Amino acid sequence: MHAPTPSVPAQGTARHWRFLLLFALANAGGTIGYLPLFTVFLPIKVEAIAGADRLNLFTLVAAIGTVAAIAANIGFGWLSDRSLARGRGRRAWLLLGTLGLALAYALFARAESPAQVTLAVVAVQCAANAVLAPLLALMADEIPDAQKGFTGGLLALANPIGAATAWALVQLPGATEPLRLGLLSLVIALLVAPLAFSTARRLPPQPAPLPRGQARRNLAAAWVARLLLQSAGNGLTLYLYYYFADLPPRQTTAAAADFVGRTLVLAYLLPLPCTLLLGRLSDRIGRRKPFLLAAAAVTAGGLLVMGLAGTRTIAVAGFLVYGVGAQLFMALHGAFWMQEMPSERHRGRDLGILNLTNTLPALVGTAIAWMAATPGSFAPLLFLLSGLTLAGGLVMLAVREPA
Repeated sequence: MHAPTPSVPAQGTARHWRFLLLFALANAGGTIGYLPLFTVFLPIKVEAIAGADRLNLFTLVAAIGTVAAIAANIGFGWLSDRSLARGRGRRAWLLLGTLGLALAYALFARAESPAQVTLAVVAVQCAANAVLAPLLALMADEIPDAQKGFTGGLLALANPIGAATAWALVQLPGATEPLRLGLLSLVIALLVAPLAFSTARRLPPQPAPLPRGQARRNLAAAWVARLLLQSAGNGLTLYLYYYFADLPPRQTTAAAADFVGRTLVLAYLLPLPCTLLLGRLSDRIGRRKPFLLAAAAVTAGGLLVMGLAGTRTIAVAGFLVYGVGAQLFMALHGAFWMQEMPSERHRGRDLGILNLTNTLPALVGTAIAWMAATPGSFAPLLFLLSGLTLAGGLVMLAVREPA
């Protein structure tokens, strides 16, 4: 077997780092569309409405929102494919989604009942996916394979920006909920608009690196692997606020929200150097699989530490390890998927199918967490999530990369 040939962008196709940064910031804007909602604003709203029944209401609202996200991502991906085929491009959908998020958060701010909260969350999920579905298809359209690993690393900016935004809004002195959510909508618009108004430049047709049959088998294995890791990640994220809030010493709602916000910022910043460095390294050697296997193992280890933790310090350390592994896996997995897609005409739709591994796990992870987690006893859940993560890494052994 010959050594892999390092990937080098064809002359004239490599994108300038400024465009890659614009893309990463726009992705952060789409991520902010939903991340602060589920990590901070929705738990606080649900606790105020439901009190002791908070877990059941939160689970129900999250599950309904997830179903909406599944339909919206595939639908807006398909619509952006149609727009591209008719010569109008995908960028207008980014602006439509940004406007939709502003309206959806205004609806959320006014929600005072379980039904109103659910409706607002559905609106947020639809609008966020109107941004994210066309956005990721743009990455496949306009960024060459030899820059996708590094770009995937840049996409890891989304989570720390989202977590920092949520934390800053919660800490804003004297701010009402409508003001916080209005500022959130403004931040989203500022992040998405520069890419939405940039000039499109599609890549020339590229030969497939593998026979179509093998590429499809690779995609099937990669889809299952990501489904398992994301199911574990969603199960963790959904109850992360309650997990840390239940660790001694107990805190008030405001103090717990502040602690979770600061922890998320740190956990999302720490992986950035790793994802950028290893993403670039995977571009140069033309291999993603070894990095994906290692990332899955690190992620499982972090969850195991969290399950064993008896103090908040050890729990945070485990969560930081988890964050490094999970961010690296997702960054490189996205790059792998995009370069394996069999059809240039249906990238938005095909990425919607990939996005099922982001949205279906919210249902799977929610169901697992609802059955395995109870206030004050999250260890069984975390051990189960660690096992799911390790299984996802093992599935990647079935992938074959070009020699």
